[in-house]
Amino acid sequence: MRMVCCLVFLSLTAGALSAQQAERYAIDGDDVAIYNLAGQVRLEAGQNTVAVSVTRGGTEAARLKVAQDDIGGRPTLRILYPGDQVHYATDGGNHSSDLRVRDDGTFGDSDDGDHHRGRDDSHRGRRVTISSRGGGLDAHADLRIQVPAGRRVSMYLAVGKVTVANVSGDLYIDASSAPVAATRFKGTLRIDVGSGLVEVSQVEGRLSVDTGSGDVTGADIRGDELSVDTGSGDIRLSGVHAPKISLETGSGAVTADLRADVGELSVETGSGDIAITAPPTLGAEVEIETSSGDIETDFPLQVTRSGHDHVKGRIGDGKGTIAIETGSGGIKLLRRSN
Repeated sequence: MRMVCCLVFLSLTAGALSAQQAERYAIDGDDVAIYNLAGQVRLEAGQNTVAVSVTRGGTEAARLKVAQDDIGGRPTLRILYPGDQVHYATDGGNHSSDLRVRDDGTFGDSDDGDHHRGRDDSHRGRRVTISSRGGGLDAHADLRIQVPAGRRVSMYLAVGKVTVANVSGDLYIDASSAPVAATRFKGTLRIDVGSGLVEVSQVEGRLSVDTGSGDVTGADIRGDELSVDTGSGDIRLSGVHAPKISLETGSGAVTADLRADVGELSVETGSGDIAITAPPTLGAEVEIETSSGDIETDFPLQVTRSGHDHVKGRIGDGKGTIAIETGSGGIKLLRRSN
């Protein structure tokens, strides 16, 4: 597929803008990236090509520019914000976020080897503050992104909100401070959030969630691999069908309802209770450890080693592996009754 290499800037006068007016763009390519510092983003099913509708907001919305061209061989669309301070109020109360923004409007992807191919990442860009209080550029952009099946889309957002619905493909969400909600997704979904609640449901494929701070909830998750890692927050999952599962939180409780046997399960929290419910057919080599708390299981366990803070043994045929650990808290590994 031929990729269009052109640079487009669009800036409208304030008199031409309205709250309902949307600017529409098409991004031609199988692997595209979109960058926006502030606003609400919705990704949904589309056809033919990735289509982006941009709706500006704020008293200085006319100062925003839209840039569209190839960077490192990948088609991109970027919302450009002049200056180093942005005022953006959200429903979540007072907030303030700092990040580095390059001159071309890109940010947040220097640690991902697949991104910015062929670019010099030594230039980190200027520091930009996005805050609900104080002065700064009063402008933001809400995006509606239509994603055709099978496309790879990377969405970078600093502050706002992200929702995903009915998308099938390879999706990467990188947000500094924003809640993310995804439902009815099929393919590979990677979510990386600095701070914010993550909610996923009806996901089929490969799911990875990484948050610095925020709860992660999920329901009806089916696929090859599930990984959840949060620095601080609870992990609550139900209806999980995945042979490989990794759940980790620095501080918070972990609950997971497994609806199928697992080949590999790893659960760890620095501080918090852990409760795992699994099918009666579960078979695995099990190792459970807690520095402070009780260990409970109603599976028939052939114990090979035990102590006041740990137990090791086999359940059923022992084909899988289960490792569960908490620094402080109780651990339950229970059989589901139906």
